[in-house]
Amino acid sequence: MISRIPRRALLAAPALLLAAKARAQPAWPARPVRIIAPFAPGGSADTLGRLVAQELTTTLGQPFVVENRAGAGGLTASLQVARTAPDGYSFVISGIASHVIAPAINPNAGFDPVRDFTHVAFLGGPPTVLVVNAALPARDLAEFVALGRAGRALAYASPGAGTHGHLFAVAFERAAGIRMEHIPYRGAGAALADIMSGAVPAGSFTLTSALGGIRGGQLRALAITAPRRVATLPDAPTFTEGGFPDITGQTWFGLSGPASLPEPITTTLNREAVRIMNSPRMRERLEADAIEPAEFSSPEFTRFVAAEVARWTPIARAAGLSAEG
Repeated sequence: MISRIPRRALLAAPALLLAAKARAQPAWPARPVRIIAPFAPGGSADTLGRLVAQELTTTLGQPFVVENRAGAGGLTASLQVARTAPDGYSFVISGIASHVIAPAINPNAGFDPVRDFTHVAFLGGPPTVLVVNAALPARDLAEFVALGRAGRALAYASPGAGTHGHLFAVAFERAAGIRMEHIPYRGAGAALADIMSGAVPAGSFTLTSALGGIRGGQLRALAITAPRRVATLPDAPTFTEGGFPDITGQTWFGLSGPASLPEPITTTLNREAVRIMNSPRMRERLEADAIEPAEFSSPEFTRFVAAEVARWTPIARAAGLSAEG
């Protein structure tokens, strides 16, 4: 005679199987974790990535290894991570260049910057600053706008077409009702040198890039895009103070993985990244670059990315940008 299995035991069996499966899975991370920086070594994405990776290695007990994989304005590295398995072992240093501007101007980006990623943690970034040669007869933002409205030709340099410096300047032009001639460079160094020499009257850069020339007296900071004045440069007013409250923001970076990353991994990594970025030691390290991290949860960071896409895509397209430049 075949004995009957009690109904209670049958109901309990699936739960027992799930519990056994959970116990069989190793705790994350069980092996080294890769973080891809989508630009060359030495830049802000690389620097932030390495600072966070070093701390994560210490706190989570496995190596977090940063790899540099530049190309296509950050699209190459981002696409690679978007296509990897969501197992918690591949991440990218996301940012406005790779996840907002580059996809906006490249219809063949190969990914959706919101849908195809799990945006884990916001790492912050420096504000942008509008600078002029110290000899230019514009002591503040109002006088600079007055020059433009009087018909004076105002040329400005940026680190390149489609950079955040370029797009902030385009947004400012539209808000101020003036026209400026954009002179794109390949990086900030040569552009700033030409402004300091007087070859170009103005420029739009991250505060990190322009700070040396401002402090040296060759450049005058007319306004920064931070929501309030920063301790790094307390005499520099904000665009909001100058009457342009919509010209705010930063060249931000974050930590993102492929879509459908398991919630426990996302929660753990977000918690650790927020703790690291807001620790007294890290805040002191980042203060020199006027980087202020925000304590975003993963869903809040995702909403932030979506808002940035909605904000900057029409501006990038209005500026006539394309994947070919």
